[in-house]
Amino acid sequence: MAKTVLLVEDEPNIVEAIGFILSRSGYQVHSHGDGATAVQTVRREAPDMLILDLMLPNRGGLDILRDLRADPDLKSLPVLMLTARGQKKDREQAELFGVSAFMSKPFANGDVLERVRALIGEA
Repeated sequence: MAKTVLLVEDEPNIVEAIGFILSRSGYQVHSHGDGATAVQTVRREAPDMLILDLMLPNRGGLDILRDLRADPDLKSLPVLMLTARGQKKDREQAELFGVSAFMSKPFANGDVLERVRALIGEA
């Protein structure tokens, strides 16, 4: 059965690009664009991993990550954080909250696929 990736991202071009890259490689990809309901969506979808944007409407990725890591059922979910703000401070905060991997936009398609495979355990 195909592994499932939930992409929490509000930029349609990024959703389309990552969705294409991952679905072409055999992953089932679901997307969600609102930070306020992201944690509920993670619970409902029960993905094998999460790709999470740092800056989302209504609630930021760091707050979402903190909630995921505080939830016993979700604390071990692999999370790849994407951001257009690749500043050291953002990376350090994400690592402090328990992010699995961090990637700056723009990204290379091959790098995203490599990270997803590694996080899901298919590298």
